[in-house]
Amino acid sequence: MNFKKCSFLILIFVFLLLCCTTPFTFSQENKDYSYNIGPKDLISINVFDVPDLNITVRISEDGSIVLPLLGRVEVGGLTRFQLEKKLAGLLEEKYLKNAQVTVFIKEYHSKTVSVIGEVVKPGNYELIGRQTLLQVLSTAGGLSERSSDRIIIIRSYKSGKSRSLAINLDDLMVKGDPRLNIPLSAGDIINVPGERFVDVYVFGQVKSPGHIKVKKIGAITLLKVIAQAGGFDERARKSAVTITRRVNGKEVKIKVNVKKILKGHRPDFILKSGDIVHIPESIL
Repeated sequence: MNFKKCSFLILIFVFLLLCCTTPFTFSQENKDYSYNIGPKDLISINVFDVPDLNITVRISEDGSIVLPLLGRVEVGGLTRFQLEKKLAGLLEEKYLKNAQVTVFIKEYHSKTVSVIGEVVKPGNYELIGRQTLLQVLSTAGGLSERSSDRIIIIRSYKSGKSRSLAINLDDLMVKGDPRLNIPLSAGDIINVPGERFVDVYVFGQVKSPGHIKVKKIGAITLLKVIAQAGGFDERARKSAVTITRRVNGKEVKIKVNVKKILKGHRPDFILKSGDIVHIPESIL
């Protein structure tokens, strides 16, 4: 297991430990009461001693519900406690004395975030109360082994505009920068891209010839690939390296003097995916 994944698991362990030691802070009951009800949520309303008024109803797109006796009631944006108080007040105005109303949120749909890409369990997750990036990643099972070194968060606004934010995983998890563990908003998309690789083939006078898979971080240079192939062996002819590349369906051979690159007389050669590097044997 690499260092990045190990650091993530340590953070999750600390988070779970905090949850165990502060049960009231993270209880489902408190989350329900801090949650603002919205469209598509499914709620259950119970009126004490009046079973005919008990109902399970889904919030409409305009944030309202239709109830027996009360008709259409605006509920969007209210917390569970605020809705209980509002319904009790409406019932007491015309029908009941000391109305006791209890509201349960059975399904959360109005406030979700989407987690896509290289996580263990991608999908849509309920955003109950104030949740941070690390909390949602934990709910999604954590990062997969193929995740890259960054996370992209896409946030949309009512104006129709959207913004994206790139977060470096090392800064978030290894360095523990608290500014990067941002609170999430309903509708956020958390994208964990996979690592991108370039396939290059190295043959001839290197210590480990063959297929080289290079992580695409910046430019993929000839010296970097040769180093990944174990470096030149003693019989390598560094002044006559050949790069074979397909251009418009045709093979093109490019001669590169690596000796001059090593001496700083010319820049390193930039490789492309599919390039074949051949290091010939010295004639001496």
